[in-house]
Amino acid sequence: MKWSEVSARRLARHHLIRPAEDAAATEVVAAMCGAHAQVMSAAELSVALRLRGLTRAGVREALWQERSLVKTLGPRGTVHLLPTRDLPMWTGALAEVPARGLQPDGVRLTPEQSEQVIAAIATALGEAELTVDELSEAVVELAGTWAGDPVVPAFQGMWPRWRQAMHLAAFRGVLCFGPNRGRKVTYTNPRRWSPGFEPQEPRAALAGVVKAYLHSYGPATPKAFARWFAAPDGWAGRVFESLAGELERVEVEGTAAWVVAGDTAMPSEAPAGVRLLPYFDAFGVGCHPRERLFPGRAAERALSGNQAGNYPVLLIDGTVAGVWHQRRSGCRIEVTVEPLRELSGESLGELEEQVARVGEILEGTARLTVGTVTVGAHA
Repeated sequence: MKWSEVSARRLARHHLIRPAEDAAATEVVAAMCGAHAQVMSAAELSVALRLRGLTRAGVREALWQERSLVKTLGPRGTVHLLPTRDLPMWTGALAEVPARGLQPDGVRLTPEQSEQVIAAIATALGEAELTVDELSEAVVELAGTWAGDPVVPAFQGMWPRWRQAMHLAAFRGVLCFGPNRGRKVTYTNPRRWSPGFEPQEPRAALAGVVKAYLHSYGPATPKAFARWFAAPDGWAGRVFESLAGELERVEVEGTAAWVVAGDTAMPSEAPAGVRLLPYFDAFGVGCHPRERLFPGRAAERALSGNQAGNYPVLLIDGTVAGVWHQRRSGCRIEVTVEPLRELSGESLGELEEQVARVGEILEGTARLTVGTVTVGAHA
């Protein structure tokens, strides 16, 4: 196999060669293995750019009215939109990732304390949507005053001890995001919206996530999966070994990689097209090796410490070829694109179409300026 074929395959499976037609937002999110939603407007763009005619309103409807999407903590412990139907698989797999104790003794929760906090969270969120302050009061009341000790270093002070277990609570399937209450974030228990929901059995869940990842980002290595899933390399390697009969080894220009067994077909067409990908778009974050997607100057301009997603990127023919930024004032959206190479007339025309589509998705009117992007990386 050639890397150009791998690139074309990944683009096609992400609906980045041609947007999907007559599909639901949940199908597109499943094809991405989740949409990163730390910046919600970027998640809306990520999803809608892959589905013809979809706008941010449609993504919000799928999330808050249809409940076909759920906003929760997903791969790498970061905020994601995931298909609600797939939440059993995701929680069953994420809960199996070996925990890494980041806090020192005296601050770090013991295993027993973690279980107490998770049980308290499940109870508190089982009947309501709570802000973090309301949830904190409930957890302290249910688990004990020790849970409220302000011992965890945070951005502007100290968080209560129980906050260390929020990610694990999401991975266990007892916490997800609710709709904002004004400017305040709320949390709830996904069982309120999905009666009967339970995390899937671990082996089946891990097999499902690995296969979904390889469908979207394969051929790929266990190490690439480990990085995407924020898991130890050795653990990921053992997961792949346990699925030996369900995966297939292939070679990409002499490099060993894996796909789902039998899924070896490659597109006949070369990677093509101009696309604007927003902050933390799944394609940029999940594709490895980095140097294939971010060649040469692209790595210097569009990566932050070898981390992808901190800059919105311009994608041309399957590789990163620039960065961009958008600024909104009322209904007007000013889009500045900084290419790393001269644009052909055809590429400029496609770029103008992409900018118009960004405006449509964000329900405004977008105007393109080709020039230098002065905004720094997103934290």
